Amino acid sequence: MNEQPAPADTVRQHLDPAAADAVRAYAARTRESADQFAAVLEDLATNGLPSADECTPWEELREKHLARLAAQRPAVA
Repeated sequence: MNEQPAPADTVRQHLDPAAADAVRAYAARTRESADQFAAVLEDLATNGLPSADECTPWEELREKHLARLAAQRPAVA
């Protein structure tokens, strides 16, 4: 372990305005996604797991996701 103290006069490098805006946008998207995930977990804690009849099979979800990915990036010949 390093016993040397951290320098007290460290200088932070500021981002240019476009990069700062991009980081803020990423933070907002991440926060929104985390909030949605937390809401689902809270619903599960409150109401329990849904019945199997109410759920979408994972294979169907996988195929939809793969189709979205393929539409975003067409195959290279």
